[in-house]
Amino acid sequence: MSDTLIKMPEGIKKLLFSLLLGLIIGFGLDAPLALLSGILFALIIGNPFTKYQKKTVTYLLQISIVCLGFNVSLQHALQAGSQGFVFTLATIILTLTLGIFLGKRLGIDSTTSYLISSGTAICGGSAIAAVAPLVKANEQQISVSLGTIFILNAIALFVFPTLGHWLGFTDKQFGTWCAIAIHDTSSVVGAAKQYGNGIDALNIATTIKLERALWIIPLSLVTAWYERKHHVDSHAKIKIPYFIFLFIVAIFINSYFPFQLTWQAQSINVYQQLYMLGKKGLVITLFLIGSGLSIKTIKSVGFKPVLQGVLLWLFISITSLLVIKNLL
Repeated sequence: MSDTLIKMPEGIKKLLFSLLLGLIIGFGLDAPLALLSGILFALIIGNPFTKYQKKTVTYLLQISIVCLGFNVSLQHALQAGSQGFVFTLATIILTLTLGIFLGKRLGIDSTTSYLISSGTAICGGSAIAAVAPLVKANEQQISVSLGTIFILNAIALFVFPTLGHWLGFTDKQFGTWCAIAIHDTSSVVGAAKQYGNGIDALNIATTIKLERALWIIPLSLVTAWYERKHHVDSHAKIKIPYFIFLFIVAIFINSYFPFQLTWQAQSINVYQQLYMLGKKGLVITLFLIGSGLSIKTIKSVGFKPVLQGVLLWLFISITSLLVIKNLL
């Protein structure tokens, strides 16, 4: 069976791929649609740039995450952390533990299982990007993990606002729930913008989600320590995700060194432009991630990783919903 639905020359594939990427950049598609576009292109036509896929996705995702740090206020991050530190830590530990258990029960390879668990526990693609090099994940494991996480994000954009209204959540409750139960920041923002007056829920969701993203650092350090202790290899070095520390540097710069330029009598917030560039970069990354999937990859993996992702998602969604409903 062919790995794509349509056969065509590589030159035409490259042209169509470039045109579609240009349309995604120009029209500013949201994250789920970008991911879906990449998947459909890969399955129907096929990615003509597969040999560049891994490095491009890795570097673009890391650069985009650093750019997002320029929109994070250290004061707000610390304030949100002080309010929900115990709850955040508990949900992360429980989700990771349950994820590892489910992975073993479902017979999923430990690396893919850990990537999906990390993405669900903290902040989706960012967490996966941080721990993937530490556990020496290959391209297929990363693609499947990211694909699982982002597909659930796409569903959340439509399901969560409806559920929030049905449950009678206030803006504060819904914003908090979004930040904890939805994986990626882009999908958190997309869902929160649809709720209430579109301001309070969004501000709360964004603040809490950005604080939650800081847990990537201790997760990476613990993962690096575990790999060094249990998988000793004198010929292999554990790669520390230095871009995480650049993310923290961006937060400090944004918080203490404001920078604006004047262009044609207009004041331009440089950090806001970098943040917007990061968001655009994440959308492009999702398209590239989707285009890295193939019929062969999907058939070789099966439904088990998706099942693990769904079960973990239901766990963290329902648990956080019950706690938030009773405490906020």
